[in-house]
Amino acid sequence: MSDVTDWWTTSIIDMEPGRIDIRGRAIQDLIGNLSFAEMIWLMLRGNNPTKGQADLLEAALVSSVDHGPQAPSIAAARMAVTCGLGLNGAMGTAVHMLDDVHGGAGQQFVSLLCDLATEPNLNIDKIANYLTRYRQDINPYIPGFGHRFHKPVDPRAPRLMALVRDARDRGVVSGEFMEIAVQIETHLGDLKGKPVPMNIDGATAVIYGELGFPPELARGLFCLSRSVGAMAHGYEQMQQGGRNKGPTPPHYRWRYEQG
Repeated sequence: MSDVTDWWTTSIIDMEPGRIDIRGRAIQDLIGNLSFAEMIWLMLRGNNPTKGQADLLEAALVSSVDHGPQAPSIAAARMAVTCGLGLNGAMGTAVHMLDDVHGGAGQQFVSLLCDLATEPNLNIDKIANYLTRYRQDINPYIPGFGHRFHKPVDPRAPRLMALVRDARDRGVVSGEFMEIAVQIETHLGDLKGKPVPMNIDGATAVIYGELGFPPELARGLFCLSRSVGAMAHGYEQMQQGGRNKGPTPPHYRWRYEQG
């Protein structure tokens, strides 16, 4: 049987009839004693977060649940329901759209912050040089700053950053990623000649970086958060009805360009 039992190997769960252990702990001991945010941490990290860590993680998850039907992922969830999909299909449709452009900025910014955090004697000149190379070699857009809809400020970001500062002052996190992000924000504002505020992707990336989550999990956590919005909108659309709703009302036509 070794060729079968070794096919999948995991340290996350062990079970047999009548027993389920998550990370070495009986599920019945976790039920009613761990919050959902704490359970997420346990599953991903293998240990329990402190209360401060769990509170900061939960704040990031709460902040990203929804951004309205104009967000492609949420619009897709609602359209999926009108095409006959159930909630699982609507949520899956939404999550599948959260890739590099729509939904990837958090992962990208955590990766950027991790790179800068390893730079010895980091200062504003090194940050400026790094961002110049980043624009040239990786992405002309610096992820995590500015917002096409919320101007001048994304209302979620200042609140999250205030929570990070409070967590730093209480010794929950180091504040290193926050300080780097603030220096980037200052540098971008100097380049632009006006403020370029951090957005939700930047603020949640700071939290995930401060909490020690790798870049890949930053996107996974965002998907987890936004799936709540997809579920809510999908269910609301079920109550409202409608069939085969596209991205615009039928009387609006696209522009045809002869090839």
